[in-house]
Amino acid sequence: MTQEEERVIDIVKKSSPAVVNIIISEKKRKIPSLSGISKKNKQNIIGGGSGFIISENGIILTNRHVVADRNDDYVVELQNGDKHDAKIIAKDQINDIAILKIKAENLPFLELGSSKNLKLGQTIITIGNALSKFHNSISKGIISGLLRVVSTEGNEDNTAQNLRGLIQTDAAINLGNSGGPMLDTEGKVIGINSVVVAGAENISFAIPVSGARKDIKDMEKFDKIIQPSLGVRYVIINEEFQEKYKLPVSYGAWIIREHLPHDHAVTPGSSAEKAGIKEDDIILEFNGIKISDGIGLDELVQKTNISDKVRVKILRNKKEKIVNAIIQEKR
Repeated sequence: MTQEEERVIDIVKKSSPAVVNIIISEKKRKIPSLSGISKKNKQNIIGGGSGFIISENGIILTNRHVVADRNDDYVVELQNGDKHDAKIIAKDQINDIAILKIKAENLPFLELGSSKNLKLGQTIITIGNALSKFHNSISKGIISGLLRVVSTEGNEDNTAQNLRGLIQTDAAINLGNSGGPMLDTEGKVIGINSVVVAGAENISFAIPVSGARKDIKDMEKFDKIIQPSLGVRYVIINEEFQEKYKLPVSYGAWIIREHLPHDHAVTPGSSAEKAGIKEDDIILEFNGIKISDGIGLDELVQKTNISDKVRVKILRNKKEKIVNAIIQEKR
């Protein structure tokens, strides 16, 4: 047995007890009986996912889409078979992260590592409950891509969502693995297993752990997740988009509404409105960084803090203009 194999076996042995199965059931409802006494119906298990414990007192990370439905109940099953009702204490709508809590103490937990300075070809290990029934399924692979953008129906209203900055891997991540940890060769969490591409082999994605770190700090400080916001609706311009709509540039974020009832291209009272940004403006740069397919506006905004002053270069009527905006909290 090689040293690398021994290291992987050791990491799996130490980490697996902190990986949990999240059981999704229809919420219990009271059913009136002929005797006039109400009783609760049996829960119908409708799905599952994975998660992992990050503190000995029962704080758990998973994907937001695993616990998306408010009408369902969620139970966390530990490796030893113990089951605990889970309370959802926060959801990150931007990064597809959720934070849960169970009432338990002295639990095994994983240490959060860093998703900075990751390298292509770097060895990673994923753990999860494949197909929601094969508990502690292990996959080993490499990082095969960084800063990936994937569109998914991840919001609670099932509208399309762009997840940005994702880690791509060739390690097998199956349905039910969502929410499990991606580990480095030190056994530290560098990502949260998230997206599986249907019909593709050896292509899966994880959310960098940096987003989870920020969410946890927000919860400790504010008792909620703080999302910075510029307050605009937009589409990213590329060459195809430029040609189709006869736009003056082939990059940037074009500020437009979706023409739905009560929809706004620029949110009233937002940072963008206060800075003078208007519908049909094209945001070319954000704090000196060019907006493109590879670097989205949301990604840059999420790296700011509330009350940060940012420089935004816009194009209006074929004339460039610099405006200053103060980042606000997303409402």
